[in-house]
Amino acid sequence: MGNNLVEKIFRAHLSYGELKTGSPVGLKVDQVYTQDATGTMAWLQFEAMGLDRVKVPLAVSYVDHNMLQQDYMNPDDHLFLQTAAAKYGAFFSRPGNGICHQVHLEQFAAPGRIALGTDSHTPTGGGMGMISIGVGGLDAATVMGGSSFELTMPKIVKIHLTGRLRRPYVTAMDVILEILRSLTVKGGVSRIFEYGGPGVRDLNVTERATITNMGAELGATTSIFPSDERTKFYLEAVGRSSDWVELTADEDASYAETVRINLSKIEPLIAQPHSPDNVVAVSSLAGTKVNQVCIGSCTNSSYQAMKSVAAVLKGNTVNEGVNLLINPGSKQVYEMLAREGLISDMIASGARVLEASCGPCIGMGGAPGSGQVSVRSFNRNFKGRSGTKDAFVYLASPVSCAVFAIKGEIIDPREAGIVMKKFREPANYLINRNFMLQPGQAGSDIRVIKGPNIKDVPVKGPLSDRLKAEVLLKLGDNVTTDDIMPAGSAVLPFRSNIPAISNFVFSNIDNTFSRRAIEAESRGGGIIIGGENYGQGSSREHAAMAPMFLGIQAVMAKSFARIHRSNLINFGILPLQFDKASDHEKVEKGDCLVISDIFKIIDAAQAYTVENTTKGYSFTVSSTLNAREREIIRKGGLLPFTRECSVSREAGEN
Repeated sequence: MGNNLVEKIFRAHLSYGELKTGSPVGLKVDQVYTQDATGTMAWLQFEAMGLDRVKVPLAVSYVDHNMLQQDYMNPDDHLFLQTAAAKYGAFFSRPGNGICHQVHLEQFAAPGRIALGTDSHTPTGGGMGMISIGVGGLDAATVMGGSSFELTMPKIVKIHLTGRLRRPYVTAMDVILEILRSLTVKGGVSRIFEYGGPGVRDLNVTERATITNMGAELGATTSIFPSDERTKFYLEAVGRSSDWVELTADEDASYAETVRINLSKIEPLIAQPHSPDNVVAVSSLAGTKVNQVCIGSCTNSSYQAMKSVAAVLKGNTVNEGVNLLINPGSKQVYEMLAREGLISDMIASGARVLEASCGPCIGMGGAPGSGQVSVRSFNRNFKGRSGTKDAFVYLASPVSCAVFAIKGEIIDPREAGIVMKKFREPANYLINRNFMLQPGQAGSDIRVIKGPNIKDVPVKGPLSDRLKAEVLLKLGDNVTTDDIMPAGSAVLPFRSNIPAISNFVFSNIDNTFSRRAIEAESRGGGIIIGGENYGQGSSREHAAMAPMFLGIQAVMAKSFARIHRSNLINFGILPLQFDKASDHEKVEKGDCLVISDIFKIIDAAQAYTVENTTKGYSFTVSSTLNAREREIIRKGGLLPFTRECSVSREAGEN
């Protein structure tokens, strides 16, 4: 039997384990990249390991999230990232160079490679035919330090595409919205989506990247397209033809499941508040007034997306009731648009053109007004993520967004009376890498500069055999990392200062949480109760690190999102699943829970009896920790685990 695309790449990078669903596998990694919201901590963690140089073939430090310089904290952190990258052997993408995923696609992504990124939308690179996986900063730091990347082997699901998109009003964004409508935000958990079928040929690399980018909203480990003639065409156009290799699945490859999508049948779609899978046809919401439109983000900020938007806006005027914001994805895209006069078309229409950064997508400016409707070509519309708690945020394609901005309301773009040309992929992209700084020379005397807001990495103590803690918060399903650790301009500047950022944990849900957690720490610490898919969304490890700093010992949930589960383990917090959903209903905030004999149980069946001493009853929870994860939890997290392993290796060598 032949191999699918994922199996081929995994086999070429396998350092240990076997490619059997549910088994741990170790993979050699080709590329690691960080962004500034998570990268500051990743580089502090790398520094704490005492290494002189990164040990992966390519490392890149990007600045794209925290661009607002309202005080010293963000520029200080940017300087720290620049000097750390130079000292330890990484490229540095300067502020203004663009969004990490878009820039990485242009400059480094290559078929057949494996990349890790400290951002949940790292799977963007799957549009190039590479395995790109979002991880927490500590996972990235240990891999940069020379470790293999370990994951539990997911199921490989084929998305079989047929037909052709009805362009120009139906786009790649509509494809991924259709998949989200069908599979939901939990449909990709423990899965990798591999795209195939004749419909693949209808999509170019940047369109494929839009689809794999937003595969993160499915909860997927990653998504990937084959590397074919369209991949070759793009790599030649960006001046990297030497990176191309043909890479496709064998005809007799097998898959755990197959999902069939006919591109010809997809219509313009839109995700309603407050979830990316709350998808309906645009036509069903016709007439809904729109107050704000935002176009860009790592999902839809490519040259193609921007040129399509300019084609809609040219000769038209943004509706008087609409505020239109546009952020191109990279300096390269920005410059191409400017040279062709397309930025002028945007400005003339009344659009506000922002710098090449994440911007409004991460809550860095561009918040809508109170109770307003904002339609965005972004990937997430979680409540409050925009910066306005009572806003109603929708997600749609860049073309649909541009049409809404002109009309002032939601309307099927096919019926708006706006004629636009179909996009023709350029044979040559502008190539300008002057904002991508080279790594410093090994052994050179480079000083890493740290501002006063940068604090040491906190480390948890070893696991205790008995856990006695108070339930500090009880939550429902689909709690996001935005719920746990909010983003935005008020919070993200503290990303390198865990004591300060810990004051914001769950602040949008319960602004007393941090204070109560500190008070509970002297009594044994706290426990959080969650529902299904706890921790979905961003890869930000601060959503685990800050609760650890506040004394959280365990999270009990019905199920966990992949990256957040890994982050909890990395910071020594036990991720425990309810054996019975009814037990979740019975536990209440304020209950005292006790688990005994943890050392014995964690090495056996991992079935724990929980005593609710407040209510006088018991229930069971379980964990699915593999051998390595058990040791990480025992040591108190990945950093102390890695330090001990390094000491053991050095002792053995001596």
